[in-house]
Amino acid sequence: MVEDMFEHFETEAIRIQTKRTGEKEHSTPLFLTSSFVFDDAEHARALFAEEVTGNQYTRFSNPNTTELIEKLCALEHTEDGIATASGMSAVFTSIFGLVKSGDHIVSARAIFGSTHQIFANILPRFGVTTTYVDMDKPEDWESAIKENTKILYIETPSNPGLDIVDLEWVGTLCKKKKVILIVDNCFCSPYVQRPADFGADIVIHSATKYLDGQGRVIAGVILGKKELIQPIRYMARNTGPSLSPMNAWIISKSLETLAVRMDRHAENAMKLATFLQESADVELVRYPFLPNDPGYAVAKKQMRSGGGIVSFVIKGGVERAKKFLDALKWFSLTANLGDTRTTVTHPTTTTHSKLTEEERLAVGIKPGLIRVSVGLEHIDDIIVEVKQALVNSK
Repeated sequence: MVEDMFEHFETEAIRIQTKRTGEKEHSTPLFLTSSFVFDDAEHARALFAEEVTGNQYTRFSNPNTTELIEKLCALEHTEDGIATASGMSAVFTSIFGLVKSGDHIVSARAIFGSTHQIFANILPRFGVTTTYVDMDKPEDWESAIKENTKILYIETPSNPGLDIVDLEWVGTLCKKKKVILIVDNCFCSPYVQRPADFGADIVIHSATKYLDGQGRVIAGVILGKKELIQPIRYMARNTGPSLSPMNAWIISKSLETLAVRMDRHAENAMKLATFLQESADVELVRYPFLPNDPGYAVAKKQMRSGGGIVSFVIKGGVERAKKFLDALKWFSLTANLGDTRTTVTHPTTTTHSKLTEEERLAVGIKPGLIRVSVGLEHIDDIIVEVKQALVNSK
């Protein structure tokens, strides 16, 4: 394999190209086809019997999605994977492909709002229950695991509170208890953090975020151990959350700039977090690489940088938060993140609005919490924008 030639992530992300035609193209071509032809009747039979490998139908596989997954497996240090139509389809398919009625899930309480809806309102319809555990109370995690527990699910850092889970500790726990560990690595990307190195069995991404990095496509990926990906692939193949070849091609090309983008995101985010800590208008700042952040020690152990997300609580609650957002002149007010452009949102009224106030407060989402996905603009301009919005929102 060509990836065995390289020691550094940056070179792998650029030089791994697993699919070439006989035309000797320098860049991976697009395969915009819904289906593929068979050599003869026997070839068709063997493909559908899974006696030989090859493409049959783009809902099942396509050279572009295959190339993307093979590249990401190399970057995430996983064995196999599938691409899906969105990040949430990756979350749902990874879980639903592994559980059956009567199974139990343990989940960190601090997770994305839509993921919470899956655990709280969708899976129970099929006889699958979930117990939530607090991220700052690891002593409760082992006791939450039952005989029928199939999966332990976490985000680290969490969305939007940026709580950190010790991947090495939880990986050891899951191995001991024979429970599948699923980690949402969306906030980090494989450049910043590789959960599989710490024992994660499945790693998922909303590839819409940093893997694309420019707000162009919706996509998800599920990566992990081959024996676990097999039933997930069966679920995906028969239910159809397929990623388009065009979007797979775009994300694959975006991976070539992932390292330089994440370095700049993290550099800017650290400077913005430091500025916010010194503001009298700010009650609390969360960023994993701030020395006084609760997750600092663990984050330094398992993350290359603090990533590109900064969350802070503005004094004055919901009304002040709204005024702050309205006072912004050029930040993008949107629920997306991981873009080259700085984006900002108010989780209480958007991404986590379906949670009760009690549920939000339990995971640190205070009424004045604002999530900033720090972009690649010059940091001086970013700080000037935040500074004026703080002044004009009083």
